[in-house]
Amino acid sequence: MKKISIVTPTFNEEENIERLCKEIKIEAESLNYDYEHIIIDNCSTDKTIDKLREISSKDKNVKVIINSRNYGHIKSPFYGVMQSTGDACILMVSDFQEPINLISQYIKKWENGAKIVLGEKNVSEENNFMFSLRKLFYKSLNKISETKLSINTTGTGLFDKEAINRLRKINDPYPYFRGLISEIGFDVETIKFDQPLRKFGITKNNFFTLYDLAMLGVVKHSRMPLRIMTLLGFVSSFGGLLVAIVYLILKLFFWSSFELGSAPTIIGIFTISSIQIMLLGLLGEYIGVILLHQRNMPLVIEKERINFD
Repeated sequence: MKKISIVTPTFNEEENIERLCKEIKIEAESLNYDYEHIIIDNCSTDKTIDKLREISSKDKNVKVIINSRNYGHIKSPFYGVMQSTGDACILMVSDFQEPINLISQYIKKWENGAKIVLGEKNVSEENNFMFSLRKLFYKSLNKISETKLSINTTGTGLFDKEAINRLRKINDPYPYFRGLISEIGFDVETIKFDQPLRKFGITKNNFFTLYDLAMLGVVKHSRMPLRIMTLLGFVSSFGGLLVAIVYLILKLFFWSSFELGSAPTIIGIFTISSIQIMLLGLLGEYIGVILLHQRNMPLVIEKERINFD
């Protein structure tokens, strides 16, 4: 019998975890497959870990990894997927913003030959502004990316064992998962769904986590910003030279009546300075990624494992 791995990353999900495990168990047992449910917890500070210990003591299909600290929303899910042993692995969120019945739909696509199947948000009950902003960002990223990226997907879905093995060969200490699955050589199929609001608790995403994810997507999959920086340097240099020549000519011909003034100088200095600061920040993002790769730190350091043989 083939085996399906279901991976769920958690952090402070004490209000969702029991119901989540129960519904995934019901869905998994309705399928004609052996299964394991791997829950990787990012060192929760509420009662999530206590509840996971209780759930796993009663159900040996539930396997738990407890991280030694919070490794963030990028590294921990990827590490959890790498620990799967099934013929296919399904990555599911823990807040019910992806319907549990997507599991059977993913598997049906997989049975028909798909190696990677992602959930694609058709509409979302989240804030309309945020949904539109995310959609605009991913469309923009797709325009500048060197590989075609999926739009309105969260990176969760089903991944065949062959795809997982290819991902294991990539030594990336800070992976942009959505981008990696577009680079490993498989066609990506999608299943559209309407995204509901989370059941309980509050989202762990904030401006800083979303910014981190956005910048990671840009610097990992596009060199266009670097080229824009170079082009902008040429343009601004030429513009500055042109303005200087114009001012010099005007001053020579209208020496007594033409006042240089301080306003143009101040505006020019602040404009050029702001552009330089922005570009230095962008360059710093690229250097930061290089530093992460150079350090070659592990994705996650585990504190505890439960129900792993």
